[in-house]
Amino acid sequence: MVPMPSPDQQQLSEQARKTLLKLAEDSIHHGVHHGCALRVQAADYPPELQARRASFVTLHRQGQLRGCIGHLEPVAPLVEDVVDNAYSAAFRDPRFPALRELELEGLDIHISVLTPATPMQFSSEADLVSQLQPGIDGLILQDGFQRGTFLPSVWESLPDPADFVRNLKLKAGLSPVHWSDHLQVSRYTTESFP
Repeated sequence: MVPMPSPDQQQLSEQARKTLLKLAEDSIHHGVHHGCALRVQAADYPPELQARRASFVTLHRQGQLRGCIGHLEPVAPLVEDVVDNAYSAAFRDPRFPALRELELEGLDIHISVLTPATPMQFSSEADLVSQLQPGIDGLILQDGFQRGTFLPSVWESLPDPADFVRNLKLKAGLSPVHWSDHLQVSRYTTESFP
């Protein structure tokens, strides 16, 4: 069953989406010129942007991933979370060097706002795979201290549910054939834009 958003986690208004995208862009520009994220006060924004929600910010340049950072659980008001994650995606993603000013042109910013994750119940890997909803589910897979997540957008490059799970295990630092009684999987959905 797909987790349903609570009343404070309904779809964002078009204006809220535009505001978040503009603030994410401003935070990256601020980072290039000042070396830190833009600072915002949640109280200056509408209630839907003040709600504590988790988000990811993904950056692409020329069709290639350029950074992706976010939170799986709410840690701050949404507007603050997006501003901080935009800065971190540009300058703190360990897979990439810090973004340079010449890369600002043509930078695509994508925001995903997460619903709360709900634990899944399954008896085997085949059972887990059979429950997945391609294109809808984001997954968090954890075994001990090994943990990884794939946003629903990853289904675009890994459309087969079994491949999705195997690759998520690899991302979590596990073998693609790993299985244990301690393996935990939770799912969430996202509202993604633009």
